[in-house]
Parts: sequence; structure tokens; C-alpha cells
Amino acid sequence: MEAPVPRLSSPTRRDLLRAALAAPLIVPAHVLGGSHGQAPSERIVMGFIGVGSMGGGHLRAFLQMPETRVAAICDVRQETRERAKANVDRQYGDTACKTYHDFRELLANPDIDAVLIATPENWHPLIGIEAARRGKHMYYEKPLSTTLMEGRAVRQAIERYGVVFQFGTQQRSSYNYRFAAELVRNGHIGELRQIYIGSAGGGYSRDQNEDLKEPPAGFDYDMWLGPAPWVPYSDVRVSRSWMFIRDYGIGSLDGAWGIHDVDAAQFFNDTDHTTPIEVEGSARYFEDVRDVPYSWTVEHKYANGVTLVHMDLLSAKARVPQFQNGSMASVLVGTKGWIWVSRDGLRMDPPSLMQTVIRPAEKRVIFSNDHRRNFLDAIRTRRKTISPIDSAFRSEAICQQADIAMRLERKLRWDPKTDTFIGDDRANRMLTRAIRGPWQYSV
Repeated sequence: MEAPVPRLSSPTRRDLLRAALAAPLIVPAHVLGGSHGQAPSERIVMGFIGVGSMGGGHLRAFLQMPETRVAAICDVRQETRERAKANVDRQYGDTACKTYHDFRELLANPDIDAVLIATPENWHPLIGIEAARRGKHMYYEKPLSTTLMEGRAVRQAIERYGVVFQFGTQQRSSYNYRFAAELVRNGHIGELRQIYIGSAGGGYSRDQNEDLKEPPAGFDYDMWLGPAPWVPYSDVRVSRSWMFIRDYGIGSLDGAWGIHDVDAAQFFNDTDHTTPIEVEGSARYFEDVRDVPYSWTVEHKYANGVTLVHMDLLSAKARVPQFQNGSMASVLVGTKGWIWVSRDGLRMDPPSLMQTVIRPAEKRVIFSNDHRRNFLDAIRTRRKTISPIDSAFRSEAICQQADIAMRLERKLRWDPKTDTFIGDDRANRMLTRAIRGPWQYSV
């Protein structure tokens, strides 16, 4: 497989846009007045890498935003990318949208300002690093990476090339989560003591047996695998089951759902700048191709005294009364009250907390009620997104802490300054894993 496309040496449209954004900020009227009447020359030109279930949903949403123009589609499935192109062409009434099966070709397109990355997670870091190198802003679906060292490389690339990064932890753009965060940060439940989260998972499902066969026509299976180990094709691996196979991630503990809740805990605790300093837990694992936890309880302790207890939902329901209604959620326990928060709603004790008005002088979080629009606004204004790279990296670190501690079955101590385990070489070796050549993580 060929090496990544070399960086263009002559100035491109993207280079000129970056130079303009580096100049003193003058916010144009269309930013303040909304997106209606957006001139074509002012639209943010986007490319989409991965347009299956999640990427396809993002594509449909961005197509409805007048301030964007979708110019390119990339997917290793011919049928999927052709269907996505047809949707784009129908929306704009032309056939200008380009298609690629190799993300490097899309990223070499100088007309692209920003990309949406929604591939399987084994691909996220390589695509994110190359996108940053190419100067492309990115909306980057969760999780950040399959190992922490990969995530570190992504963070380094984002910081080096100065592109805008929005992590796909959209709960931060929800009223429920913003209100809960502001209540906690301003002491309305007293001193925060515990955060309990119950994530999707729990309940052992039937074995996933692999029926080996040839890949279907029009599907570049070798490119789908990318840096992951080579194994024969089976439908199990390329269906949504890939989220629960260790070759491509760590299951519900992280990318399949858990990182949403871990990221929310960081948001509530105002700890995007750091991570817990101790971790211990236990899990039960699928004993087939998946090899990821289906049931777990893991405790993280922060330097500020807060304990984060991350569980699968069934374990959470057995331990914490507030989870009895069955929703995936967070429970925040303080010295003067508690908050239950999920995508479905809020419950509080005392109930009067619901009537709290956060005053102008109190601590506020970045306002965002639309995660995608927050990303576009950040590109124009160069303001920080609500889910920036550092918070993404720290949330990923917590998921990786949990996985390693449970596999080693012992308490581990963590140094948030070096992002490594203290005095445990074996645990630190588990922060990375070999990838299939010729792919490599080079910033």
C-alpha cells in the first residue's frame, strides 16, 4: 500500500483560508445574523470519510446546513459511497460531489476545508493525523483511538497544525448536561463526592460465530482493516458487531457507548485538564471473537477527592437506586443533594434544584445547543469547540485506564502529567499495541 500523499508545496485554497483565520478576528455579519443567504464563496467545504450508519446520519444533517457544501465522499464500500453521492447530488441539483475509496485522496483535495470522520475506530487516529497534517478541520466521531498512545499522536497533530477539532460527544451540547454541569460547578449540590455512570452493555448475548467467506464485490476489505490485524473476512467483523471486537476497540467500555458517559463525568467535574490518579475494577468478558467486557464495575479516584464509578447499566441498576428506570445516565452525588441526568431528562434531590437559575456571575460552560453548528462556528471564529482535543484525550485516557486495570486485576496509580501508570511497566506496555504495516503513526 502506498505511503500517505505528500503535502502540497504550493499555496492552496485551504492554506489561504488558514492564513486569513490567523489574522485579527473580525466576525462577519453572516456569523452574527445566522446562516440564511450564505454566499457560495463563504461556505465551509466538507468531505465525509465513512458514510455508513453514523456517517450517513451526519451527512444528512450537514446537507441541511446552508453554511456548508459537501464536496466529497469517501467509503470503502462502493455501494455506500454511491448512495451517499446520490443524496448529495439530489440536494444540490448537480453532480459535482466527488467520491473516493482511499481517505488520503480525499484529504489531498485542496478544496476541502473540513472533514467528518465516522469510520470504525481502528481507523480514527490515522485519518485524524493525516487530516491535521493536511490542514483540515475535523468533526471526529468517538472514540479517539484504540490505545492511548494513538490518542496522544492525534492530540500532538491537532496541536501542531492548529486545526479545529470537535469530538463526537454531543451530550455536551444538550441542555440537560449543560445545566447539570453548571449546578455542580457552582456548588448547588454542595461538594461533589461521587459520580456514577451506567453505560450500554450488560447481559451476556449469544456467541458471535464467524462464517468465513470472500468479501462482497465492491468492498475493499483490506482497506477496511487498515492498521488492524489481518483476519479472513466474515460478516460479523464488518457489521455493527465490529464495535465489540477487541481488534478494533475495547467495546462498550469505550467507543460503543462508555466514552459518552465518561466524557460527561469529566464535564461535570470540570476536569478536562486532568484524569483520575487511581483506578481498580473487575469485569466479565465475552469468550469469543469479541474479547471485550459485557459486565464491569470500575472505580477511578481524582486528586480532588471525587470518585467516578463506571458500570454497565445492569450493574448500575443493581447498585444505585436512581438507575432503576433503565436509562443510560449519570448520577452526581454531592454533600447537599444529587442529580440524575440522561439524554431523556433530569431528576434532582432536593426537587427545588430544578428551579435554580444560574446567575451571570456564576461559572458557565460554553453554550452549545447544536454540536455540529458549534463545530462550524469554531472554524469561523477560531473559538474553542465544546468538545476539544484535550477533553477528548483525557476521556479516552480514563477508558483505557479502566480496561487495563480490569485486565490486570489490580489497583493502578496514574500520573496525569505524563499520562502513564506509576511504577508499572506491564500496564504501561498495554497503552499501545502493534499495528499492521505499512501503516504507522507519524505526526
